[in-house]
Amino acid sequence: MALDSNSALIIIDQQQGIDDTKLGPRNNPDSQVVMLKLLAQWRQHKGPVFHIRHRSSEVDSVFWPLQSGFEFKAEFVPLPAEYSLEKLVPCAFTGSSLLQQLQQLSIGSVVIVGASTNNSVESTARTAGNLGLSVIVVEDACFAFDKADYFAQHRSASEVHAMSLANLDGEYAQVLNSKCLLNKPKNNLTN
Repeated sequence: MALDSNSALIIIDQQQGIDDTKLGPRNNPDSQVVMLKLLAQWRQHKGPVFHIRHRSSEVDSVFWPLQSGFEFKAEFVPLPAEYSLEKLVPCAFTGSSLLQQLQQLSIGSVVIVGASTNNSVESTARTAGNLGLSVIVVEDACFAFDKADYFAQHRSASEVHAMSLANLDGEYAQVLNSKCLLNKPKNNLTN
């Protein structure tokens, strides 16, 4: 899959609350650095960027809107020419204008990064794929947290991340390492 020069970068939940220690151990400690490199590249090429922010309805959530965790991390504050959307559920398409905005811009391919891999990233990528968009999930620009599986067996963040990527790859999205996207010509991002 190759991305065209109008591919959108979708950055999910890079809010201050995502670093709260109550979320537990996570993998990909350099994922934010990778996200910022991709963001810089998109900005350099004047590509469309969508910043997705979660607005939780739960008072004890790290994304409750009446506390600092809801705010974007300083490095991820959208520029005036970029798009900022809020979501109330894991999927960035549900209850938002994301699809309509992508259609208005004639965007047929998206690159998804952010957190968490098995939650908002996976949910958004599945929906994007089901809607007929070409989808790339950048594996080293996403991260997950430790989680117990259905049978109460502890799974490390790396295991959760890997399983989520396996769920997506080839079915809803193409999963790539950032090396396949960084420093590529604008019209040839994945070759």
